[in-house]
Amino acid sequence: MSFETLDFLLERSQSGKTMVLAVAAPHGEDILGAVAEAEERGVISPILYGDRGKVEKIASELSIDVSSFKMVEEPDEGRAAELAVKAVSSGEADLLMKGNVKTATLLKAVLNKEWGLRSGSLLSHVFLFQIPKVGKVFCMTDGGMSMYPDLAAKQGIIENAVECYHKLGVQCPRVALLAAVEVVNQDMPCTIDAAVLTQMNRRGQIKGCIVDGPLALDNAVSEESARHKGIVSEVAGKADILVVPDIEAGNLMGKVMLYMSGGRGAGVIVGARKPIVLTSRFDNAETKLLSIAFGAVLAKA
Repeated sequence: MSFETLDFLLERSQSGKTMVLAVAAPHGEDILGAVAEAEERGVISPILYGDRGKVEKIASELSIDVSSFKMVEEPDEGRAAELAVKAVSSGEADLLMKGNVKTATLLKAVLNKEWGLRSGSLLSHVFLFQIPKVGKVFCMTDGGMSMYPDLAAKQGIIENAVECYHKLGVQCPRVALLAAVEVVNQDMPCTIDAAVLTQMNRRGQIKGCIVDGPLALDNAVSEESARHKGIVSEVAGKADILVVPDIEAGNLMGKVMLYMSGGRGAGVIVGARKPIVLTSRFDNAETKLLSIAFGAVLAKA
């Protein structure tokens, strides 16, 4: 099972119970615009934690009616993040969204031992993307949280992404562990990690998926490329999930997909008790809308 476009996120998020989204410091045109559109489409019902004056000013400039939105006045961004996280941890809201607040500030609240959203799992960023040339949605991870993950962290990253795909209805996703080459090279540590993780999957230490690596990007997504290089694999050319070796590779890959390939994307942080919608300040309104829908779909599952 695979998805041709990211529109399935909007369709699924609109069905069933409407999820409540807690937004920390929604002081940005793209943020507020995406939240308003998501509310209008029936994707979520928002609770805004921030400076009411700033929100109403932005809403007026965008000709958005926010009078029906629940709003909690809190001009301090750190305190707004705390209140938004508490709303999710208490069950008042179903998922969290980062607004115009520093990521470190939001994560400090998320990781609070008393009222945060810790689950015991690694936090990682899962990014779904669709590009015109390829008629399929891919997942890329982790280009937003883990800087230079070791073997254990990579296992956690894989397991988080696989759990996401299970919630999306894909029972056994194919996971490609990316590197610059498709053979183990002792001078390239990521290829050694990939080989070990592949073996861990074969021995049942990583479940619910098929893992293979190292694989270069071309032979992970192109069956023609895999055949040309003589790679026989259940994953090569058919990957659903692309695991990058570090945050630098993931950050670059994500931006190339969005800004140079005409792609569409949706990203959330997983591994917490509830999904966290975290996008770049420079992501457009559609990326933010699709990310909200992605988080809502995961929250429903």
